[in-house]
Amino acid sequence: MIDESLLEILACPDCKAPVELRDDKIVCTGCGKRYPIRDGIPIMLIEEAEEPQESPGESNSTA
Repeated sequence: MIDESLLEILACPDCKAPVELRDDKIVCTGCGKRYPIRDGIPIMLIEEAEEPQESPGESNSTA
């Protein structure tokens, strides 16, 4: 879907960390944001990114 040479030069626009291809998203190895791919083009816009998913066992609640 995405050329490996393109993945090597892409970086997260938010934290500048490298990214990798997971399923149908470009995923930041630093902050975990997931960027969509539309028609074979990575959409590397912070406002288009999905926030990282919580790992099992993690919770944002304080109770």
